[in-house]
Order: sequence, then C-alpha cells, then structure tokens
Amino acid sequence: MVVTFNRKTLLRECLHALQNQSRPVEQLLVVDNASTDGTLEMLSAEFPGVEVLRLEKNGGGAGGFHAGMKRAFDAGFDWIWIMDDDGTPAPNCLERLLSQKMKEEAQVLVPIQRDTSGRDYGVGIWNRFYVDVTSEVIEEKRELRGAYLFAFVGPLISREVISQIGLPRREFFIWFDDYEYGLRLQSKLGARVQIVPEATFHHDIGGQTREVRLLGRKSLRNQSPAWKTYYGTRNHLFTVLRARRNAREVGWFLVREAWLLIGDVIHETDRWKRARLRLRGLRDGILGRMGKRVQH
Repeated sequence: MVVTFNRKTLLRECLHALQNQSRPVEQLLVVDNASTDGTLEMLSAEFPGVEVLRLEKNGGGAGGFHAGMKRAFDAGFDWIWIMDDDGTPAPNCLERLLSQKMKEEAQVLVPIQRDTSGRDYGVGIWNRFYVDVTSEVIEEKRELRGAYLFAFVGPLISREVISQIGLPRREFFIWFDDYEYGLRLQSKLGARVQIVPEATFHHDIGGQTREVRLLGRKSLRNQSPAWKTYYGTRNHLFTVLRARRNAREVGWFLVREAWLLIGDVIHETDRWKRARLRLRGLRDGILGRMGKRVQH
C-alpha cells in the first residue's frame, strides 16, 4: 500500500520497485490524496492492474494511511505492507521480511531505511521522546525483537494489530502518526516489533539535516518546511498529554521544545514564522485542535 500526493514521478519509481520484488506482492493499492498533477492519468496508463483509492480531499499522510489500511483490512488481507511514495524497497526487501516472519511470530516486521549517502536509520526507542538506535541494532548483526518504534516506511503489519489497536490517527494529518501508532502498539499489545536488518528500504528523510551549535552544545536540525513544524509539535504534545497522559514526558517535551524554539530564532532564516508555528502547535496540542489547520 502506497500513500501519494502530487509526486507522480516518485510514485512511478516506487511502484516499479514493488512490481520487481523477488517475492511478488499479492495486491498493489495506491491511496491518492486528491492529487492534481496527473497522478490518476499516469496510474491508468502505466499501472492498469493497480487498485487506486482516490480520496476526495488531501488527508495528509495520516489520513492516507488510515484510509488505505482500513481498505486492506476490510478486504481480508493478513499482512499489509505500507509506505509513502518517496522511497523504494530493495528488490529482496519483502522476501526478507517474510522469511523472518516464518522463523518467528511477530506482529510488525520493520526494514532498515538507507539514504543516498549510505546512512542507515529508522529504528527508534521511546526514552521520554523518540531516540534513533539503528546503529546499535546494526551492530548486533541479528534480527531483534522488542519495544521499537518505526516510521511508516516499509513496515509489514499484521491484521491482528489493526483489529486490536485500530488505525492510525487521521486527525494528525502528517507527522508523528507512525510513532504514536508504535507507542499504542506497545501499551496495548506489548513489544511485538521485529527488526530485520537484512531488509533494506531506500529512503531519504524529508528535509535535509545540518549540524548547529548553541551554548557549546552540538545538535542536528531538520530543514523541513516551517509549516511541518506546527504538525510535529502539535501531534507530539497531543500524544504525551492526551494519549499517554504522562506528566513526566510532557515536562521533557516542553523543555525540548523550548530549546528548539531558541534554535528557530537563532539558526533559521524564517525564524519568526517558524517560531510562531511552533507556538501555535503547542497551543493546539493543549486544546486538542486537530486536523489540517495550517496550509502548505
């Protein structure tokens, strides 16, 4: 299942990669978030066998995953392989995920993401907030099962998960919907996530990162558009405040956001716009104002 919006060139590459898997997929579903760039025409002309779920309006990544996973679940599929349109699985990615499923029962199987620079990433744990631990997983040189978090970039999810914890929160629109889903999985079903280091998914994380220093402290800042800052802040706060109801995590979140807000003002060219959007995200997260509230 692939979620797309106005990126038909990337979608084409993703679909070719899915069609060329060493272990063929049983059914391809594209969830189109009301694209206006000719995506539907491209799919009709080049991929006539692909099922298309056309949404009436752009529901963001979260809305797309919600709708697509529901469609696949209602159709009776036992396993659902989900992704955005901006990544391509290695030719043997699905085969290796399924091979691991045969060795040991798991409810979610997760590949390693690899960007164009060769950096591996995409496996995290929750330690007051998301912490990437991919390097530690790779160093173990074996399949690992535990309380891991994952992005919606190539995980293979069983229908048992959906039947017990439901679907992604479509009201998030974009960002943090996958981490919230992983946290929900842990709290309701326990640690049943299997990392498969041999399975690779080629994907460049949205926005570039750069190293900055503040008060002698080194950190990395993601260069995503300012409007995405709003959703990341709001959805993260909503999760720790309303879904997890954890006062300690709320405290750590606010400290971290204050540090990021200072960084917005010092390091970013659109500093005041970004700072205002971050503050607005804090306000709406507290008030529970969800959905698409900031335009691109």
